[in-house]
Amino acid sequence: MATQIFMNAALIGVGATAFMDLIALAQKHVLSQQPLNYAMVGRWFGHMIRGKFVHRPISASRPIPFERVTGWSSHYLIGVLFALAFLALVGDGWLKAPSLLPALAFGALTVLAPFLVVQPGMGAGLFARNLPNPNVARLKSGFAHLSFGIGLWAAACCASAFS
Repeated sequence: MATQIFMNAALIGVGATAFMDLIALAQKHVLSQQPLNYAMVGRWFGHMIRGKFVHRPISASRPIPFERVTGWSSHYLIGVLFALAFLALVGDGWLKAPSLLPALAFGALTVLAPFLVVQPGMGAGLFARNLPNPNVARLKSGFAHLSFGIGLWAAACCASAFS
């Protein structure tokens, strides 16, 4: 039973994160918006291991080996952990008949992670308040996490269609 829960979380989390990344890629090419540089996320995690949690800004901190791989891996691992938390909240019934609203609401809730943890840790401040255009950053984060929620639903729909 636990193995199945983790397998579902892995499948749905990777699918939702990939969906979020496809939306970011489309935004880059259609709207010329720069996506998040996951190498900086890797740099942030790499410095955490060394005891440094807050940077001003992360781009000025010393690069770490394999920061791009670390950042992308962390991004997908976090997506799986979010999916695991979501599945724990909604239960097995949702997997049998995925509905959009709970997944979208959960995706919206996950935006608190960048607002309260990632952005402050990387030097952007709470809710990106230290960035030159904090409202743009907030909207991009919100949209990214709503797309993650849609991705949770889409990945679950695909998984349920093949099970």
